[in-house]
Amino acid sequence: MLAEILITILMIASTFYMTVVLLRFLLQLARADFYNPISQFVVKATNPPLRPLRRIIPGWGGIDGAALVLAIIIQAITLFLIVIALNSGIPSINPLTVLVWAVLNVASLIVKIYFWSVIAVVVVSWIAPQSGHPAIQLVAQITEPVMRPVRNIMPSMGGLDLSPIVVFLILNVLDVVLNHMKVAAGMGFLGAGM
Repeated sequence: MLAEILITILMIASTFYMTVVLLRFLLQLARADFYNPISQFVVKATNPPLRPLRRIIPGWGGIDGAALVLAIIIQAITLFLIVIALNSGIPSINPLTVLVWAVLNVASLIVKIYFWSVIAVVVVSWIAPQSGHPAIQLVAQITEPVMRPVRNIMPSMGGLDLSPIVVFLILNVLDVVLNHMKVAAGMGFLGAGM
């Protein structure tokens, strides 16, 4: 029972911080407004571990490699600690397996962030289409790089934007593929909760 409680706390805490780190990655990828108060929180929360990593892993073409590596490191440590807690001691697990698991879980979390962000944008467009709230603006900026290519391909429907439906379809396909990859990598129930 204690092991389950510790695993749950560990998964919640690590997933929260990984989400903040990945938000920093996605904000930079989308070239979002970094003067937004939420962006400022994300920057302040992620700067301490990212500073030393940036000396080793520089950014490339607007992609913050250090943030991705940090998310993978956090996930790998979390998975290793979960395996230790489940086996009541240090198991003989291949570090490459843990790395593959971590990469798959980080990719899965990115897909989930986009999925919920698109839902938020769609709901807000119905409820408060002209809202200037910082969170709404930030979510719209995060989803724009995913939505723009679909909008460019789809024909105009007279003011009706069907691109979120196509994006949902793509994100769900990616989620299914990632889940099958997790099972093929031997994650079993470890991948189900993350």
